[in-house]
Formats: sequence, structure tokens, C-alpha cells
Amino acid sequence: MTTLQTLVAALAAVALFLYGLDSFSRELRAVGGEALKAWLGRVTASRWLGFAVGAAATAVVQSSSAVTSLTVALVDAAVLSFRASLGVLLGANVGTTMTAWLVSFKLTGIGPVFIVLGMLLSALPTRAGVAGKAVFYFGLIFFALDLISAQLAPLRDEPQLRAWLGYAATPAVGVLAGVAITALIQSSSVTTGLVILLVQQGLLPPEAAIPVVVGANVGSTSTALVASLAMGRVARATAATNLLFNLTGLLLVFPFLDLYSRWLIDTFGAAAVAVAWAHLGFNLGIGLLFLLCLDAVEPRLRAWFALDAARP
Repeated sequence: MTTLQTLVAALAAVALFLYGLDSFSRELRAVGGEALKAWLGRVTASRWLGFAVGAAATAVVQSSSAVTSLTVALVDAAVLSFRASLGVLLGANVGTTMTAWLVSFKLTGIGPVFIVLGMLLSALPTRAGVAGKAVFYFGLIFFALDLISAQLAPLRDEPQLRAWLGYAATPAVGVLAGVAITALIQSSSVTTGLVILLVQQGLLPPEAAIPVVVGANVGSTSTALVASLAMGRVARATAATNLLFNLTGLLLVFPFLDLYSRWLIDTFGAAAVAVAWAHLGFNLGIGLLFLLCLDAVEPRLRAWFALDAARP
């Protein structure tokens, strides 16, 4: 198989991955969308509970874009307060790291099991039949990742491709690539999953993968920003705050990105696991930083976005 055929096959597998991820998120929201809305609506009392709910919801739905967009919509509908939404948004960033962990531990082989299970459940004339579609697409996500991994394997011997990917080892280039790719495909889960697969195949060194993963967190905020354009001021402020959180985290960690990468690689050894830890550490660090400072940060955000102080 030629290099071009291999790349086309890999791109086809990526398209299947995107389809599986989008379909899984859509089916899961169709099954439990109202329950998810009610669940998110009950977290206004505690920033920490909101953080936990945002993380859990995103880990289940496998899409921070879906959860952050839903959060912005709930703020616009006055179901969720601006203050409570901040904890949910920070938690969603942590929950989206689940995909990276599943890929880094090479658990993508579970895909065919869930595809068959989902097919069998879909045949049942009960509510389990509806849930079966979600199970099927969950399996499809990881089956597609396995296909991508198989298609990328022959490219390890392509010096031109390895040289091109090596440019990401420059932190600024890697970060910008992560931002651009994630904003384009609207999913940080896809970006981090593909990056970890490239690391596992030896196509991308982990010190180049970590800046891409960090940049992906900023790119993932684009979905909620676009969704908020047709909404009210508070919803737009919520989406913009999500960007500010991630952008501030990037600016804080960027000067130490090389040091951070080397420390993770030296500490955890396994390259793919080090990248997953980088993803989790970045998002968890941002979450804890802003949650602890929320009493000081929220009034400044309200003043900056000229929000009505009477609205919670």
C-alpha cells in the first residue's frame, strides 16, 4: 500500500471516529438529555459540586463541547446561574481527559464488544433498545481508533512524515497546531486521542505531543463560543469565560512547557501515559486554581462583561 493510500485510509478511519463520537453524544443526550439538564440545574449551591457534575457529565458524554454548549444554553434560559456555570465549565475540561486515558492504556480493543452489545440491545423492544444505540456508537469510537492505529503503523518508516511531525516539538508550533486542529474538528477528544495514537506508533515524540494537547484545550472552547452568538449577554459571557479560563492556563504553563513535559516523561516513563497525565494535570490545575479564587474572580468577570448584578 502506498503512503497516499495509507493516509487516505487513516483519514477515513478518523472520519469514522468523528462520526462515532458525535453519534454517541447525540444518542446519549436523546436518552438522558432532560435528566442531564435537570442534573446540571441542581448544582447552583456549590462550586465544587458543579465542578464534579461537569467532570462526570463530560466523562460520560465523551464531549466537553456538548456539555459546555449545554451549560451556556442553560445559563441563557436562566436555569443555571452565571456563577454556577463556572464550576461546570471547569469540570468539563477535566472530564474530557477520559478519552486520553482509555487510549493511553490501549483499551481501544473494547470497541467490537460494545458494538455487538449495542446491536443486541437495539433489537430489544424496551427502553434498553434506545440505549443500545448509544452503546453501539461508544464501541464504534474505539473501533475507529483501532483502525486509525492500524493504518498509521506503516507510516513509522516515512522519514518525511516524521520530520514534519517533529516540528510540533517546538512548543509554540505544537500549541498552535492543537488550537487550530481542535477548533476545526470541534473536539479536543479527537485531537488528544489521535496525538496519543501517534505517540504509541512512534510517529510523534511525547515532548511534541504535550504542547498539542495543551493547545487542544483552548481550541475546544470554540463550540460554546459559536453557540452563544445567538444568545443573550450572560450566555455569551459564560462562553467567553470558558475561553479565558483555558487561555489563562495556557499562558501560565507555556513558559514552563518544556520543563513540564520532561518531568512527566521522566516520572511516568510510558510516553502515551505521560501525555494523558499532561492533559489531566493541565485541566485539573486550571480547575483548582479558579475554583479556589472564584470569590475574587467572579465579580471581576461580571464587571468586565457588564453583567447585571441582580442576576445570579
